[in-house]
Amino acid sequence: MVRPKIEVLEKNRVDQIIDEAIQLLVDPGVRVHNTEAQRMLAEAGARVDRETQVAYVPQVIIEACLKTVPGEFYLYDMQGEPAIHYGGDDVHFDPGSAGIAILYDSIGSQRPPVSSDMIKFVQLVEALPELDAQSTCMVCDDVPKEIGDLYRLYLALNFMSKPIITGAFRIDTWWVMKEMLAVARGGEAELVEKPLAVFDVCPSPPLLWSDLTCQNLIDCARTGIPAELVSMPLAGATAPVTLAGAVVQHTAENLSGVVIHQLASPGAPLVWGGSPAAFDMRKGTTPMGAAETWLIDAAYVQVGKALGIPTHVYMGMSDAKVVDAQCGLESMGGALMAALMGANMISGAGMLDFESALSFEKLVLDAEIIALAKRTIRGVAIREEPLAVELMRQVGHQGDYLSQRHTKEWFRDELSNPSNVIDRGSLDAWIAGGRKTSSQRAAERIEVLLQEPSHTTLSREERRELQRITTLAANKFGMGELPFKPGEDIMPAA
Repeated sequence: MVRPKIEVLEKNRVDQIIDEAIQLLVDPGVRVHNTEAQRMLAEAGARVDRETQVAYVPQVIIEACLKTVPGEFYLYDMQGEPAIHYGGDDVHFDPGSAGIAILYDSIGSQRPPVSSDMIKFVQLVEALPELDAQSTCMVCDDVPKEIGDLYRLYLALNFMSKPIITGAFRIDTWWVMKEMLAVARGGEAELVEKPLAVFDVCPSPPLLWSDLTCQNLIDCARTGIPAELVSMPLAGATAPVTLAGAVVQHTAENLSGVVIHQLASPGAPLVWGGSPAAFDMRKGTTPMGAAETWLIDAAYVQVGKALGIPTHVYMGMSDAKVVDAQCGLESMGGALMAALMGANMISGAGMLDFESALSFEKLVLDAEIIALAKRTIRGVAIREEPLAVELMRQVGHQGDYLSQRHTKEWFRDELSNPSNVIDRGSLDAWIAGGRKTSSQRAAERIEVLLQEPSHTTLSREERRELQRITTLAANKFGMGELPFKPGEDIMPAA
């Protein structure tokens, strides 16, 4: 079987991009606003200007750090079973992240999400088999903003079985989130042995590591929790307008992250990711559904693979404000292209409005898109030899294949079957069914999915410990009690 695959750069251009990115880290260097990272870089042989906080990183250091990055690792589910393989061309999907709004009607009305929205989201992701991982997709408005990152992880851990992609907004809350993950896994050593989460860590364009993001990166490395580098060049605004130039900047920013991460702990697991965009000169926006954004993503995935590092992209999203034709075409195009790239993790399901809003209906529709993308990359399998000549001679000109043993043997492997969200019936059947749109069918499927039993595996004691940890964090910022407390209905039997 030949697996369908997209590449957008010749090998010599990939090599050139890496070379130019290394040159940028040598001169003009990378700004590092973290004293611990400055110290590590200086001890490794980089020249660090303490006044400007610029580190000039020699090529020899970069190459040495690249040699220690693992080429693959696994994420494990809540039961401790391997669930996601970061490496090679294996492809997985999770929802987008950090939504600041929920789309709650068909005309584009948005509101801030609250605890019940996050719980509903986690339950839907659990019930959709097409999605391989959870994400801390939204920031709940019913808790202090200072604990927004750890609170959403707290909610997810109470309802999830799949591994999760997350991220911290502060240095101190990262440690609380790490403590929560250790509780869910059964101990710190167990969390290192069987990672449950990946943390997004984002440099700022151009060529800057803030104190917060740099410390998160260092803390991930030293504790053995996988980190995901998310460089975000904005072509034409904070990065060169040429797509190749934007990829050079992305590569330089991610390479600087590789160096800091591996100096902190050689061999710690790391992902080569990003969330770039091509700036829209007319509207002043950052379109995630633009072809140019997809091409930057495809190019940097090639670079990551050439370096032998697991890869990630933010694709499968739309810039539309409602679940409409634009939403569908942008989401399908991005998700399919990302799968054809062979990106290990593809984040974006459910997100629209420049990755700022979540739609539950879009999440369900995106699951159907993901199923199509996964089927596409499975390609055309060779089931028998000869391929068809003997079978067709046996059946003859009547062409009755429904009754053939061959059809019964292979149709489940060859032909995909979407859920009822996708209409494959006749026109008469559609009319008789009420002329429903795909969004209406998605809304109906949401109600069915939410009736599925909880997938959680946490014990009562683990839930209480998570609640204790989160409540202590909330108390520091003026909240006495949490909006959500785990009830007996989601607790497994003692």
